[in-house]
Amino acid sequence: MNLESRRYHIVTFGCQMNKADSERMAGVLEAMGYEWAEQPDDAKIVLYNTCTIRDNAEQKVYSYLGRQAKRKQQEPDLTLVVAGCVAQQEGEALLRRVPELDLVMGPQHANRLQELLEQVFDGNQVVATEPINIVEDITKPRRDSAVTAWVNVIYGCNERCTYCVVPNVRGIEQSRTPEAIRAEMETLSRQGFKEVTLLGQNIDAYGRDLPGSTVEGRHQHTLTDLLYFVHDVPGIERIRFATSHPRYFTERLIRACAELPKVCEHFHIPFQSGDNEILKAMSRGYTQERYRRIIEMVRSYMPDASISADAIVGFPGETDAQFEATLQLVEDLEFDLLNTAAYSPRPNTPAALWGNQLSEEVKADRLQQLNRLVNQKAAGRSQRYLGRTEEVLVEDTNHKDPTQVMGRTRGNRLTFFAGEIEQLRGQLVPVKITEIRPFSLTGMPLMPALL
Repeated sequence: MNLESRRYHIVTFGCQMNKADSERMAGVLEAMGYEWAEQPDDAKIVLYNTCTIRDNAEQKVYSYLGRQAKRKQQEPDLTLVVAGCVAQQEGEALLRRVPELDLVMGPQHANRLQELLEQVFDGNQVVATEPINIVEDITKPRRDSAVTAWVNVIYGCNERCTYCVVPNVRGIEQSRTPEAIRAEMETLSRQGFKEVTLLGQNIDAYGRDLPGSTVEGRHQHTLTDLLYFVHDVPGIERIRFATSHPRYFTERLIRACAELPKVCEHFHIPFQSGDNEILKAMSRGYTQERYRRIIEMVRSYMPDASISADAIVGFPGETDAQFEATLQLVEDLEFDLLNTAAYSPRPNTPAALWGNQLSEEVKADRLQQLNRLVNQKAAGRSQRYLGRTEEVLVEDTNHKDPTQVMGRTRGNRLTFFAGEIEQLRGQLVPVKITEIRPFSLTGMPLMPALL
């Protein structure tokens, strides 16, 4: 077999859950003897791990697929796979649209990639989108970083936000056991990883589905309990978690984050809109007043905490005044980072069918206004770092300047400083911040060995 025939390429769209799934599928392929190819045209297995949250991500998948489908007409032994949320949502319709596809698989099937590919190699065209119970993860993901790793703690989502396809494509909530999560973290520690991000589409719901007794009126398996349970894994220096839902974000969780030294002071809590009527139409289950109280509570326990969020503009029926309420929330709360999006109607979601859709022009204009404010606020939040010493976990070389390394502060700010990656990868380095930008920092290392 020539080298090309044992190479694979994965293109990942969308959220951290998808990145984690891609790393897991890369782990499966490498266990099968495949090697990573930088370019899709050099690989014999090309896998697109797709996202259906926004329309443009879906369109991109189709344009990439079209190119590889043409290539397959010349090279019949090319294997084309679509995984992830578009695969789950479209299922067999994808095969009708792109008959060259070999395998269409939903996100719950990531661990079954080898078994599904074996069916393909036997000459079958395979669609795997049926709901399954999660199988405890025994594959070793190929991690994109040698220092930080994702660990899934809960799959699926039981929320029913009216704009979101995730519950349809990722299935109902299924939590992994605390023991399985801790065992994976111990393995990662032995492999040299220093930071773990615990992942869930709605991570605060962790444990609700696990059997367990209720003590003093409280279910024993919660995200807070999990943080206490995994906190002392030796060798893991930092723990983060995402994504949080304001409906379930408790003071007990905030207190645990303040108490546990390895848990970073960094929270990703989407608010989506600053207007209560829009939040109600989105079925988010909280008010903007409740959201503001959560952020105040986080800052009362950890004044310097870094807070990021997600916001949607141009939701059906959003008036100028309702959009202004979102701007006001961003003005008042001053996020470190905000992922913004203009609403795009997704298949099989209630909001897509409503008659009060806004024009693309209005949505684009609102997105631009929000982004301008976000950049201004992020630049303001960065000011606090100037002259301070921050602990930076070194991950990689600065690709734009090979004399520098890059890493993140506990608050998740990207930070650059002069140094050799061979010497510093995985090290926690005190860095004096000398230069600030809205979303990144530059500084001088204060480790005696580096001076």
